[in-house]
Amino acid sequence: MSNLDVKTVASFGDEWSRFDQSGMSDAEAEKVFDEYFLVFPWGVLSPDAVGFDMGCGSGRWARWVAPRVGLLHCIDPSDAIQVAAANLADLGNVVFHRGAVDASGLATGSQDFGYSLGVLHHVPDTASAIRSCVDLLKPRAPLLLYLYYAFDSRPWWFRALWRVSDWGRRLIHQLPPWLKPWVTDVIAAGVYWPLARISRLLERFGLSVGSVPLSYYRHHSFYTMRTDARDRFGTPLEQRFTRVQIGAMMAAAGLVDVRFSDAAPFWCAVGFRDPAS
Repeated sequence: MSNLDVKTVASFGDEWSRFDQSGMSDAEAEKVFDEYFLVFPWGVLSPDAVGFDMGCGSGRWARWVAPRVGLLHCIDPSDAIQVAAANLADLGNVVFHRGAVDASGLATGSQDFGYSLGVLHHVPDTASAIRSCVDLLKPRAPLLLYLYYAFDSRPWWFRALWRVSDWGRRLIHQLPPWLKPWVTDVIAAGVYWPLARISRLLERFGLSVGSVPLSYYRHHSFYTMRTDARDRFGTPLEQRFTRVQIGAMMAAAGLVDVRFSDAAPFWCAVGFRDPAS
């Protein structure tokens, strides 16, 4: 049986059909892309590099990666693969695969690079999923990951707030598909937007806002807040990991020279396939 949760796959198919990222400006999309790919080693890739986007969703990352490489494989087990195909129809070097992380259809040891952002914490066995991604890489090829952090860099009260919000997620994800986005839009408007704008105001006065919940969104659009609220509260399966745990899973999967980004979003990390693995 594939390493996926059927209800979570269906939830993401619904999410990306509603939030296909057409409501995000190119300037914001590029800014978000740069934040997630901050530690990615573009310099090691040749212009004809072949790689994969594991859990491509709407194709929002592939839009910026594909022009920099020779061929990009976009892989997703949900209906989102159709959204990605439509969004990236103008790119001739993207191939689409409907498949799971452990059943992608790609040959082992065939890829020059790979990335999986915001995906592998939504599968039953994250450690195994990382290993499945590494298996696709050539020796010394890089893999970029983004996994939800366990607030290990935050104070106790921040983690307590998350626990309260997670109780909400456990209820909201069970709502009917037509109702779920309405509820998460209310959360975006009533929680994300005010805290983000307060953070932006405080920043203008020269104050540090790193400890303010949702301050990451202070320079992002309401569309992004709606998307992420739906992602955060509408998903059935969510796991979180500390930086130490992520590093250990990456090492166990056969990645070396692991490097973490010290900037939000947390945690983004890159590693290279150990030639000996």
